Amino acid sequence: MRCVDTVVQSLVSLRYVGATCNLVNESKFEHLPIRQCSLDFFVRSFVSNVSSLSLSLSLTVNLLAIVVLCRGNCGLSKCITVYLVAMAASDLLVGMSDPFLRLTVQMYFPYSFLKITPVCTTIYFLTFATTTVSVWLTVAFTFDRFVALCCEKLKTRYCTKRTAAVVIGVVSVLGCLENVPRCFTLVPGFVLDKRPMGCYAKPSFYTSSAWIAYDVTHRVLTPCLPFFLILLLNVLTVRRIVAASRVRRGLRGRSNGENDKDPEMENRRKSIVLLFSITGTFILLWATQAVFLIFTGIARLYDSSSTGYYNITKVTSVFLQLLSTCTNTCIYVVTQSKIRDELMNAIKFPLRAIRALLCRWAQTLQKQAI
Repeated sequence: MRCVDTVVQSLVSLRYVGATCNLVNESKFEHLPIRQCSLDFFVRSFVSNVSSLSLSLSLTVNLLAIVVLCRGNCGLSKCITVYLVAMAASDLLVGMSDPFLRLTVQMYFPYSFLKITPVCTTIYFLTFATTTVSVWLTVAFTFDRFVALCCEKLKTRYCTKRTAAVVIGVVSVLGCLENVPRCFTLVPGFVLDKRPMGCYAKPSFYTSSAWIAYDVTHRVLTPCLPFFLILLLNVLTVRRIVAASRVRRGLRGRSNGENDKDPEMENRRKSIVLLFSITGTFILLWATQAVFLIFTGIARLYDSSSTGYYNITKVTSVFLQLLSTCTNTCIYVVTQSKIRDELMNAIKFPLRAIRALLCRWAQTLQKQAI
């Protein structure tokens, strides 16, 4: 503990804020007690390790998902494939911007060029923008499946590859525009070699009515409103599918017997399983973050040193949110047999290539020996 206190004390003397512990309150710019800073130091170290793990998983599973889905041999419609590729790409960008650039790199390299105010402002913007886009792409995918399963007349016009591309583009642009004002909420924390370093919220962000309204609006848009929309669309989808299934089973039971399999119902079942798996996982992993954002928004708590429970909740919500960027590929493997086969082929491909290369090398050595 003495060693940690010595490290923390040296960081206090350098006025370094936010990379390893919050030594300065963002709203009041006051020094924190050394013991509290030590706790924050360990909390942020844990977050860094979790971030590194989530980054590795996100890069691996999302790149693999993008490659497999782009091959088009997964038995999914082009519309669904476009949405799934976009969701995997957005999750990949979240993994690169949030746990890697914003947390891991800035913690282990606190005085690198990434800590320069314009650069870390860009990283800060990308973190929020990619997260917003990722959340709303889940909503767009849920609405697309709702239309496909419940709106027969609109299905042929809306559930197309072109419409999916347009929706993804609109969601991406709006998600970026919604987070542009955040670039104007940050100020440098200190000056090092005549360069502004660090990105910290200006005091007016916590006192100005305009900024408070913007912050509340952002919390409503991400993720509170998506929670409500996803739950509503899922409830409507379930109600419509249950009613349609009863009617269809009754008609087929009268004509073909009860034991005949219905291909249409099988396709609907697979689509529903995929939809509910993705949206259900999203809700479970984002629930803690949503409650945390609502609580801090109502209580206006922005000091990470407030209480130990505050820190624990914050770390847990961040961990679950980052974990949500790695789960979709696992869901594809569990729920879709063709995707599972394609993933196995993708994993076996480099092994087969290495095996073929070793065989050629062995044959070459044999010929040279002869």
